[in-house]
Amino acid sequence: MKNKCIHGFTIIEMAIVLLIVGLLLGGGLSVLGVQMEMQRVKGTERLLDEAREALIGFAVVNGRLPRPATSATNGVENPANCPTEVLCSGFIPWATLGTTRSDAWGKTLRYSVTRNFANPGLALGTPGTRNIDTRINGGPLVPVAIGVSAVVFSHGRRNFGTTEAGVAVPNLAATNADETSNDTGPLAYVQRTPSEQAVAPGEFDDIVIWIAPGILFNRMVQAGRLP
Repeated sequence: MKNKCIHGFTIIEMAIVLLIVGLLLGGGLSVLGVQMEMQRVKGTERLLDEAREALIGFAVVNGRLPRPATSATNGVENPANCPTEVLCSGFIPWATLGTTRSDAWGKTLRYSVTRNFANPGLALGTPGTRNIDTRINGGPLVPVAIGVSAVVFSHGRRNFGTTEAGVAVPNLAATNADETSNDTGPLAYVQRTPSEQAVAPGEFDDIVIWIAPGILFNRMVQAGRLP
């Protein structure tokens, strides 16, 4: 009877196989993580669009845009008129609007509105006070929209924002000047290409949208809220 050769994996071969499997799994998980983050971004963009429509709908019914929420944990519109532009910046009044409160990362959406658009007496042609800038290829800030009625934005996954429990998320970056500008407000905001690079112009993952006065006035005129 001939001897049969019994073939099996050596320890080295097993190690190579495990290494390859590990690399494949690691790469797959990395791709999955990127895809999930892209879905969160798209979901947040959708929520922001819905919030903008709800804000315009509120203006059509009430003749003005709503004021920010009473607090980070109370989504009812502040009942008092805004005495300053600073006090017309805060959180989306989600309870008053009946909209989703937070972005895909569990942070309450931010909202800043020109006070003459939020207080009674809004008239056709009232100027907005919020300005939106961007950066092209990492260059200096350039205007995108000047004198908008209101701004709604998400702080994104990293840095800044407030949880639904009212806890402020710390800023762990040192070079994210544009994110800092958005957090500070109340007049100047930035929307630009996301970046995780610490080199100038720095990290950025905010998602910013706005309401142009012309669009708002047109909807209000069509609804008979403005002459």
